[in-house]
Amino acid sequence: MSKTTTALPGAVTAGAEVTRFNALRHGVLSKYTVLPWEDGEEYQALIDALVTEHAPEGPTEEHLVEEIAGIFWRKRRLRLAEGALNRRGLSATLPPYRDTVKSALVYTDSSGQTENVADALAHSADQTREHIEDMEADEAMTRKALAILGSRRNDAYEAALKALRDDTLGWWTRLLETGPDELDEGEALFVADPDGLRRFIEDKVLPWYEDRRREFANRPLIREQAFGEALDPNKLESLGRYEVHLDRKLERMLGMLLRLKDLRQGAVAG
Repeated sequence: MSKTTTALPGAVTAGAEVTRFNALRHGVLSKYTVLPWEDGEEYQALIDALVTEHAPEGPTEEHLVEEIAGIFWRKRRLRLAEGALNRRGLSATLPPYRDTVKSALVYTDSSGQTENVADALAHSADQTREHIEDMEADEAMTRKALAILGSRRNDAYEAALKALRDDTLGWWTRLLETGPDELDEGEALFVADPDGLRRFIEDKVLPWYEDRRREFANRPLIREQAFGEALDPNKLESLGRYEVHLDRKLERMLGMLLRLKDLRQGAVAG
């Protein structure tokens, strides 16, 4: 004869406690809500958090909790979609034939502007400050070399070369190796002497610092123009309508859940 046990009225057995939120744990709706490349465990963690917050009882309340979880999940996906749209739009500003830089600098002097949209987007404000500090250190070394060339030292040329930074020195070395047919029209060959080095610094290096300083100042304008061009109001409007739909659905689901809980609690109190 098999043993049987009778639970006390209102008591919750261990087995019932285990299976109480079975539907939510197995995610009845999750296979329709969570896309194959999304994190199912993260979705389940969201459901668990909502179960803790709302403590649903019965299949109806559990269903409403999972509906709410689905709304939250889709609203998060909506943010990803918005970001993807903006990045796709931003990529369209990168081709060199686009006039993004020209448009950004329409009210400024853009002569000597060599930095493109990709360069401006790739560097944050902190990185730009670091680049400016690095350029200023480089410029200080170059001006020191120029001051040495203006002195009466017998070794002025050699001392000035030692004062230059490696990349500037490399630029000078490449110019010395340039043949007559490689020069710009009207430009004379550079000679490895104090006068030649001084001409290099005054005609090439110092103007380069000015151009770079202007480019660094223009970076925020270029970034702002690119981000603005990246926005597609028509596509964002459809996302916005979908978000409004989700918000209204969330409001309805929460209202239904709270009313059910109020009715249940009222019945218990009665």
